[in-house]
Amino acid sequence: MFVNFLISSGTTEGRQKFVPFTRHSAQTTLQIFRLASAYRSRVYPTKEGGRILEFIYSSKQFKTKGGLTVGTATTHYYASQEFKIKQEKTKSFTCSPQEVISSGDHKQSTYCHLLLGLYFSDQIEFITSTFAYSVVQAFSAFEELWKELCFDIKEGSLSRRITLPKVRKAVLDIILSNPSLGLKMEEICEELEGKNWLGLIPRIWPNAKYVYSIMTGSMQPYLKKLRHYAGDLPLVSAEYGSTESWIGVNLDPCLSPEKVTFAVIPTFSYFEFIPLYRHKQNYCNSAPDDFIEDEPVPLSQVKVGQEYEIILTTFTGLYRNRLGDVVEVAGFHNGTPKLNFICRRKLILTVNIDKNTEKDLQIVVERGSELLSKSKAELVDFTSHADVKNQPGHYIIYWEIKGEADEKILRECCREMDASFVDHGYVVSRRTNSIGPLELRIVEKGTFKKILDYFIGNGAALSQFKTPRCTSNQVILRILNVCTLSRFHSTAYDH
Repeated sequence: MFVNFLISSGTTEGRQKFVPFTRHSAQTTLQIFRLASAYRSRVYPTKEGGRILEFIYSSKQFKTKGGLTVGTATTHYYASQEFKIKQEKTKSFTCSPQEVISSGDHKQSTYCHLLLGLYFSDQIEFITSTFAYSVVQAFSAFEELWKELCFDIKEGSLSRRITLPKVRKAVLDIILSNPSLGLKMEEICEELEGKNWLGLIPRIWPNAKYVYSIMTGSMQPYLKKLRHYAGDLPLVSAEYGSTESWIGVNLDPCLSPEKVTFAVIPTFSYFEFIPLYRHKQNYCNSAPDDFIEDEPVPLSQVKVGQEYEIILTTFTGLYRNRLGDVVEVAGFHNGTPKLNFICRRKLILTVNIDKNTEKDLQIVVERGSELLSKSKAELVDFTSHADVKNQPGHYIIYWEIKGEADEKILRECCREMDASFVDHGYVVSRRTNSIGPLELRIVEKGTFKKILDYFIGNGAALSQFKTPRCTSNQVILRILNVCTLSRFHSTAYDH
């Protein structure tokens, strides 16, 4: 049994974790992908031998002093025999060669993924990536690159922006000049550009059956943009897992991402569940979050409607590892519970007695960003920071937006977000001014790509990247603050 180490992206907890990776890890990945593929095929049959447009990326690996290889989960998997077996067993093959996947340069890989996706456009059965973020990022890049991509299709050439010799050779060995396809794609893209790229995916890839990716939790803010690109094409939520272990499979791929549940695979790890009960009326409690814990119970004793935190004991050596995920049991499938992901348990915003989670922040940002439609602008990405250095402490929310929004609307957005936090501790603290007015900072275009580059430079892979929804990382805060264009303070609680 070989042993390597997985390294987490560090975007969730703010620090990277090392997790053992063995043959069992690769085999469970193959098993869950084959199982999920079987259920998807029942609802959305795909053509045998068809191709997949996969926005997948490996990062660089390194060795420990003891000689063990360290890399991200996706890097280990894409380099494994199981990745090749998965394609053979599901009879669906990725467009891109290994040289593109493992290039180590996500911008060059994305260009090649898009180019090969266009080249094989009539063969694409579905579009996928590990996280919805990567799909949105790829099509955002497509909006800027389409003319260059169409030129390469017509000429059978490869852009000068692709500088890695192995990648250039691998791609040029595949593509041939196709002037008629290039002209056709140019016409479609000119039409789509006039419609703000609405329904891009089904227009470019007419035989695609669905878009498949992790779309729950911190990926939910990207669903609006993903639906814009997908048009009427179904969005299918991918499986539920963590760096430590796979947990559950989506048995109902026809359900929307907001309603998806995951059936636990009991052979992947030993699962325990901590029952969680929400505090009632006791808003000034000293607990670290809004939950009271009970004693852990095994998988066989969970109850429908109850919320739990998951504990994993894995076959790779982790003992009773707490994930920090809050799930609700929605039902059962042949005796195994079907879980609905609720939120990350970890508090991300707190200054005083206030307690706001990632889900609270997502709801608030969604309400505030709805006002952007008045000025034909849209939210690209966001994060937050609890500023406790200055008194009174206050929340700072950073937005990157596409399009122009006048200051009056942005002030309304700021006020709406401040007023939308419903946590009693926050409301009381705002009314007594023990928490200051919420601050909205608008950052320049490309700011969140700089944050992405920072994480990738520290060993993360684009396939595993999740924008941190709250940060105290000084490097990230420096990027955000240097790129800030304007600031607005809420008037929600002005007397």
